[in-house]
Amino acid sequence: MPELPEVETVRRGLATLIPGKLITAARHIESPKSFPNAESDVREFMFGSTILHVKRRAKVLLIELDSGYSLVIHLKMTGQLVFRGDQVFGAGHPNDSLIGELPDRSTRVVIEFSDGSKLFFNDQRKFGWVKLMPTLEVPNIDFMQKVGPEPLEADFSPEQFRERFARRAKTNIKAALLDQTVIAGVGNIYADESLWGAKIDPHRLVGSLRRGEFNLLYESLRSVMNLAIEKGGSTDKNYVNAEGKRGSYMDFANVFRREGHKCPRCGHEIIKIRWAGRGTHYCPNCQK
Repeated sequence: MPELPEVETVRRGLATLIPGKLITAARHIESPKSFPNAESDVREFMFGSTILHVKRRAKVLLIELDSGYSLVIHLKMTGQLVFRGDQVFGAGHPNDSLIGELPDRSTRVVIEFSDGSKLFFNDQRKFGWVKLMPTLEVPNIDFMQKVGPEPLEADFSPEQFRERFARRAKTNIKAALLDQTVIAGVGNIYADESLWGAKIDPHRLVGSLRRGEFNLLYESLRSVMNLAIEKGGSTDKNYVNAEGKRGSYMDFANVFRREGHKCPRCGHEIIKIRWAGRGTHYCPNCQK
């Protein structure tokens, strides 16, 4: 599953290419659940509409149209968005669909624009989807109602960060970081990396963390995620950036998938355990 930096990298790529484009056609191929929309709505609210903005909320992409509707897109595990026009790029699961002839056997949705360019939604495992709905109703989606605040927003303060964890006092901090209702978009890689940066043991209960430790974790999480976006995300199995290149964040990771190596801070061996239902990497010496 992509994490916030991977989806943000995709958003930035699309945002440079598709705003202002006029949609002339859209169809699904073989997999109606990938495009679960009434044909009448597609004809009325997609065809002839112009793309206004490409946004992101947590791990979901939002393409807003001037018809008052939006395309809500979840790439899930193996989704791709591939644009073909004057410029060409692929974003998502790195298989040959990024560079081959399209549509192919993994193509689920095709969106055509008035200038002849096309946007393809490919998904090998068919878990992802492209939903058309009124823009005003997007905030009312169950997921949107439950998801926590964006950790990188300029007005998201250390105090607000600490308050988000208040109701999880008896939960370990690693699990709380992964809870999308607490903070949006944090997955396994960046949870491990931010805890290492703040020198916090993933076993610690939320209620045991002091104010200063929360402040360190806040700064560490934002630093890690900003670096990941700068580097185009991680290469963790499935995701590449908006130019079809693998993200390079893993070249800068300090603990994730570094088990058996020396901690870059103290020289102690990094270990991997099973914690919070996920493989967890940390330094037992400097993460007390």
